[in-house]
Amino acid sequence: MRKIFLLLGLAATCLGGAWAQTDNIARPKFRGCHQLSRYDSTFVRMEESGLSHVYNHSLIEMLDRTGCRNNNVVKMDYDPQSAYVEIQQVLVHRQNGGTDTIVGGSNSRPVYDYIAPARMIYWGASQKMVEVGYLEPHDQIEIRTYRKGFTYALLASGDDDARYIPPMRGHFYDIVPFWSLEGIELKCYSLSIPNSKKLQYEVYGGELEVSSTADEGERTRYTFVGRDIEPIHREQGMVADNDVQCKLLLSTAADWKAKSRWFYQVNEDYGSFNSTPELVQKVREILAGATSEMDTISRLTHWVADNMRYCGISMGEGEGYTLHSAKMNMADMCGVCKDKAGMLVAMLRAAGFRAYAAMTMAGERIDRTPADQFNHSVCVVQHRDGRYELLDPTWVPGVRELWSSAEQQQGYLMGLPNGADLMYTPTSPADKHYLRITGTSRIKKDGTLEGTFTVTAEGQSDAAVRRVFSARMSEWRNNLERELLRVAPQAELLGVEYTSPDHYLDQTVKLTYRYRIPHFAVVTKEELIFTPLLARDLFRSAQPHLNFDTSIAERKYPFHDRCSRLVEIEETITLPAKYTRMHYSTQVRGITHPAVNYGCGFELDGNVLRFGQSAMYNKRVYDAADWPAFRMAVKNQLSIAGTPVILTK
Repeated sequence: MRKIFLLLGLAATCLGGAWAQTDNIARPKFRGCHQLSRYDSTFVRMEESGLSHVYNHSLIEMLDRTGCRNNNVVKMDYDPQSAYVEIQQVLVHRQNGGTDTIVGGSNSRPVYDYIAPARMIYWGASQKMVEVGYLEPHDQIEIRTYRKGFTYALLASGDDDARYIPPMRGHFYDIVPFWSLEGIELKCYSLSIPNSKKLQYEVYGGELEVSSTADEGERTRYTFVGRDIEPIHREQGMVADNDVQCKLLLSTAADWKAKSRWFYQVNEDYGSFNSTPELVQKVREILAGATSEMDTISRLTHWVADNMRYCGISMGEGEGYTLHSAKMNMADMCGVCKDKAGMLVAMLRAAGFRAYAAMTMAGERIDRTPADQFNHSVCVVQHRDGRYELLDPTWVPGVRELWSSAEQQQGYLMGLPNGADLMYTPTSPADKHYLRITGTSRIKKDGTLEGTFTVTAEGQSDAAVRRVFSARMSEWRNNLERELLRVAPQAELLGVEYTSPDHYLDQTVKLTYRYRIPHFAVVTKEELIFTPLLARDLFRSAQPHLNFDTSIAERKYPFHDRCSRLVEIEETITLPAKYTRMHYSTQVRGITHPAVNYGCGFELDGNVLRFGQSAMYNKRVYDAADWPAFRMAVKNQLSIAGTPVILTK
């Protein structure tokens, strides 16, 4: 009876009592949607321990056949180690006025509970599912569900409900998106919390109706309502939806420092970084011959990165925020980000460093409200001069960096004994991720091009170029040749030399091609027509910015590239005769902008043509206002790659 009372009370609060079927006419702003949530109401009741009971009541209308197909089953994802869920009621209100009871009546259909599909991380996640069956446009599904617990497991003990208490015991935090890929007419989130808890909340990226009232039993109820939520329209390469759309963050944690201290202590209490004789012996082997503090840190970081496989398997106690023990990691030599980070912390401590675990949010912004905004674990080491340095053994296998610059402009929280505030990683200078292609070539009288070019790279660009070696050794030459054939299908690879792919820490990647390309240029008595080979976006894998759609004139949202980078190309071409004039049909302008710098030029000197291009992309995450400069630089590079040069005598 208590659950029913809470649900009906929530529906009446959010919907003014009108929580049954509504009319079947979608408003114009929802045209193009496949389905429409008439309402989505959530009520959360928090206990003193932090255990929360979550009741949801929603009504979804099918607007077309696609919406019908997308909703012919009802699913709930959960982790049995940390959450309990129920599909309590499912009703289908037919457009002709009838109602079918799928769940919640005397003839309920079976609710199946099965292991959820997984890839690379096998932590025992499950799904509950019930088949709704055939639907017609404008049929409506009414769903009531119940959940207690949270989304990941942590050291369970005591009574049965103990495993459902969140890791930071006695606290509550939640992230509530008030956006959707489909339309929502009304969304309501209501939280009943003991008056002994101090709740802080913030609405980001929009506005909500907010109210608070006294609740039964020395409690306070906070209610947040959003109306007429239009479906979001994504832009290519835009930042995460949670960074720009309306969302609600709630937390009872005092601040980020409190969360930092807790994260430090929970892992120390568990003994996540306790050393073992086997670990100490392995550290000695790795550090034999180490010459400096940075050499020591680099050796340990890259050993963990390259030798510990990424694969998450269910290990019972210790999932979630608690990092597995070094003993377990040494035995299994596999795990996810927190296992790699925990192993590195333990090894650094065995080597005499002060090292700690840290949390971050890959691919999404962390805001000031100290809610649970983390999806990735890394390591932080304190140098002997007192400064801290971030290390990420998950993202740097085969990468010359210790902290991946694909994670620049990213929030992180260190777990330190005295606590730490939320911080953001700085922008990595573009010239630390250069791609340089230089070459000399000669065009013969029959139009054949012969020459050599050399590719060098550093940082994230170095890692991108090295991907040609990710296959078996017998395929390396084919992969290298394929990169040349991509821009010149008639090319003949005469030879290629390259640095050792295995010794990536010793030197930057370097590839030198010798080639011959028949019918490369059109040669007449008066003209020579061709597109310089090195202008044709070689090693595009190291230039992901070239994949942006430049037909988009304006952007509404910020966008991101993989990393900041510098692209420099130079080619000296010996011509079959002397030419006095050059015609180039495209216009390329130099760009000087805080986000992007671009320059390009040709120099004709008798029978020699020199071509040069430089493009510097200075960020990973760009503001929408940066788009015109970014777009123009990309358009310039693409235009140069596809426009022939015409030389006349």
